Amino acid sequence: MEIKTLRYFLEVAREENMSRAAERLHVSQPTLSKQLKGLEEELGKKLFLRHSFSIELTEEGVLLRKRAEDLISMADKIEEEFLSMDDVVGGNIFFGCAESWQLRYLARVIRNFKKLYPEFHYHVTSGDTEQVTEKLDKGLLDFAVIVEEPDYEKYNSVKMPEADRWGLVMPAGSRLAQKREIVFEDLRGLPLFCSEQGWHKDLPKWCGNRMEELTLEGSFRLSYNGAVFAREGLGYLLTFEHLVDTGEKGGLVFRPLSPVLEAPMYVIWKKRQVFTPIAERFLRELQSGFGLDLK
Repeated sequence: MEIKTLRYFLEVAREENMSRAAERLHVSQPTLSKQLKGLEEELGKKLFLRHSFSIELTEEGVLLRKRAEDLISMADKIEEEFLSMDDVVGGNIFFGCAESWQLRYLARVIRNFKKLYPEFHYHVTSGDTEQVTEKLDKGLLDFAVIVEEPDYEKYNSVKMPEADRWGLVMPAGSRLAQKREIVFEDLRGLPLFCSEQGWHKDLPKWCGNRMEELTLEGSFRLSYNGAVFAREGLGYLLTFEHLVDTGEKGGLVFRPLSPVLEAPMYVIWKKRQVFTPIAERFLRELQSGFGLDLK
């Protein structure tokens, strides 16, 4: 199975049309069809359902698309890393970041580093801890930023200088908006929105074995989406402070949980990671910028 063939497959999957894909790839349609037919024969599975004017992926095709996207990303990253080995003043670094106000510390380090190395370029993808660590483990990222204590058997890490504070986001006219802090009893009986990670890992630290008394109305990976539902009166959003617009125009307010529940944040990378020269320099800048020792 060749990388070029997988690139062909992904283009056809995106376009859902053989002619358009061939045009974008600058190959003839018969050549493209032959490559995809050979791929199906190699895998022993039908990857496409062909219609009069379009094609769609089979279940096997959907699976291959996900795997092919990872493989192509990894191949591109490997090629870029080898091209960057002799480039000590430029190159690319890939980050995967969970949602947090603490990302401002990473942004400041990147800003200062960019001044020193103008040819340095960075790429940021977002996701929860599970998503970004999966990409890190696959070699698709150089660094991940997570909101839970890392597995020190697998990763090295730098801890952010502060921690995120948990609280409740709700419409400004809500009864609970009149309170300065939210206690456990305030949450009982309410339809609650929260990330799955927060619901299963952070909140149990706060309320212990009483989690079953709370009602999860829906889960969101992005706090912004949860805030939209909260603004429409569908429930109350449990999230970090500063992630949602709680200004007057936003119509929402944030009230911290009591007792205080905080979540530390870490920048992590794989142990025995082989970095490009620019990534090595960035790592030193990261340590210096946070004013912390590596762990």
